[in-house]
Amino acid sequence: MRLIFRWLRENLFSTWYNTLLTVLVIWFLWVAFSGLFQWAVRDAVWSGGAAACQQARQLAQAEGRSWGACWTVIPENLKLFLAGTYPAGELWRIWVCVYISAAMLGLSAGVWRGLVRDVVVALGAAALVLLVLPFSWTERLWMFGIVLALVVPLGLRWVARSRIPRVRWILGGGWLALPILVVWLIGGGGPLPKVESTQWGGLMLTVLLAVIGIVASFPLGVLLALGRQSTLPIVRWFSILYIEIVRGVPLITVIFMASLMLPLFLPGHLRIDQALRAMIAFTLFTAAYIAENVRGGLQSISRGQIEAAQALGLSHWLTTLFIVLPQALRAVIPANVGQFISLFKDTSLVFVAALLDLFNIGRSILANPQWLGTDREVLLFVAFVYWVFTYAMAHLSRRLETILGVGER
Repeated sequence: MRLIFRWLRENLFSTWYNTLLTVLVIWFLWVAFSGLFQWAVRDAVWSGGAAACQQARQLAQAEGRSWGACWTVIPENLKLFLAGTYPAGELWRIWVCVYISAAMLGLSAGVWRGLVRDVVVALGAAALVLLVLPFSWTERLWMFGIVLALVVPLGLRWVARSRIPRVRWILGGGWLALPILVVWLIGGGGPLPKVESTQWGGLMLTVLLAVIGIVASFPLGVLLALGRQSTLPIVRWFSILYIEIVRGVPLITVIFMASLMLPLFLPGHLRIDQALRAMIAFTLFTAAYIAENVRGGLQSISRGQIEAAQALGLSHWLTTLFIVLPQALRAVIPANVGQFISLFKDTSLVFVAALLDLFNIGRSILANPQWLGTDREVLLFVAFVYWVFTYAMAHLSRRLETILGVGER
């Protein structure tokens, strides 16, 4: 207790003006958040469905006071928020995709440790927190399965220490094949019933678009950056034209063209899935910005390092691959992660392609007469989900910068 009072005195009440500022800030926080606390917590309705919210509002109107938040709109529509209108009988496919991804993360943490292990610990802690929320026992069992899928593979390092190098190669191939496997499981085909992409939605679609866009746009952007600095005129001018044209139009225009205009240029028998068109649009658009970020990193490498590598007998490609490119990518981590965060938030523009991501699912729920008046609750929940994912990406970026010593050496 003495340490607490000492810290308060040294940091908040050390001088008369610090004391005045502390009092003013406390007063401001009380004025700003007391009403929010009353609306969001004290007078809120947490269960009972739309009928309970309507009853609470009628009671508040009769007493002449404001009513609280109707948080029951979230659990009542949780399936829509997570998977949109995906068929209820096929939801097991999404859980299988989640379990496979979690198991591969756990295996990667057991093999590489470091930052990957920190990610697994954070995800496991988040899943444990979800277990105490008011979900059904079936949903809690599914979430507990995520914890097991993350934690159990961590023991791989102790079970197969001598085979770790071979496992690393297998895991690398598995991560490359994972997006294809996930898209096949969700979309169906072969022995699985086909689920049209117009039925994909919610957080599942948002994460799917963002992950595939990030994974596909990064190597394409690196190639465009290298192509822009190429000595071959055709490669250089193609890269310049592509980058400048794509960066000169809004993203919504690219999605609109991929969704509505692309079929006009295709043969009548050829049809590309709407979700696939959106993924291609996000990939092509983001790659142009990644290319400029990487080009800035390439220009930051001193000419002396390139000349030293050539003096040692390294070819142009070996110099680029092992000397220049690693340093350039390391220098532009903040810019690239900022672009990935922007891509994650821009997935809300897929309404142009008649797809309902997390944000647009929220809008469709608000259009239901049963949930009229719950705009603030739904939008706050959607904003919180976006914030969790974007903050996690930013935090991982900072950890990676610290590990690689960006800005320090």
